Amino acid sequence: MYNVTVTKRAQKNAMTMPKAVQNKFKALLQSLKVSGPIQPLFWHYSKLGNETYHCHLALNWVACWTCKDGSINIEVYYAGSREKAPY
Repeated sequence: MYNVTVTKRAQKNAMTMPKAVQNKFKALLQSLKVSGPIQPLFWHYSKLGNETYHCHLALNWVACWTCKDGSINIEVYYAGSREKAPY
């Protein structure tokens, strides 16, 4: 089991998503808790860097997270519009 935290910015942005996308975001958080940072079943999942990952929740909505040095702590640092994504 992994410890998943969501930054305040990501929480705030997630509240602006349509309900269906919010549900996918909640499913992603649950999946991160259970199976860790590697999530190949999510749409357009990819590794952005050494310790950072992202996936699309819908065409215009993404989530980004990090897991430092194989630890059990995962931080979701962005959830929101694809155009404003920090990658």
